[in-house]
Amino acid sequence: MRKINEIFYSLQGEGHHTGYPSVFVRFSGCNLECPFCDTTHEEGIMMSDNDIIRAINLYSARWIVLTGGEPTLHIDEEFIRTLKRATGKLVAVETNGTRPVPPSVDWVCVSPKTGIDGIPDSSSEIRAAHADEIKVVDVGQPLEAYFSLPCRDEKTLMYLQPCYVADEKRFERNRLHTVQRVLADPRWTLSLQTHRYLNIP
Repeated sequence: MRKINEIFYSLQGEGHHTGYPSVFVRFSGCNLECPFCDTTHEEGIMMSDNDIIRAINLYSARWIVLTGGEPTLHIDEEFIRTLKRATGKLVAVETNGTRPVPPSVDWVCVSPKTGIDGIPDSSSEIRAAHADEIKVVDVGQPLEAYFSLPCRDEKTLMYLQPCYVADEKRFERNRLHTVQRVLADPRWTLSLQTHRYLNIP
């Protein structure tokens, strides 16, 4: 049994697969407490693997996105293999990178929380072995260290994303600040949470 916050069908709103129809499986619970987190971890229901698979198979999307919270608290290699066999879909994981990721995952997005005020470096140390993309939430932290993360190699895509806040004036400032940081260092690519602009989940 796994605690699921929600399962829903939408477009991937951010990062490399922006615009891809995807089934999102959001797990409840995380090992970090980020001040900008948008998930209510107390909410959720316990679901069996068969129930999760049935919910996923309601949709014809090619991708499953396991997110959270922190999905690696809830998944293992057997679960990933079972998902892929039962659905015929590709599996992506969005993780903070502090725990190993099952090797059968098809796409690993690491959103590291190292170097962010209020999050101890000891708890945010990267333990994921590999990242296909690194997606950093820009809260004004120094950025150079992200190019030396142990999960990164020469093929890893690097995305910088403005930090969402409900206050529109502050959010506009955040967006403009992130745009300037990307323009100043073109090793980054801008990631926007397009689902917020489209008003979709």
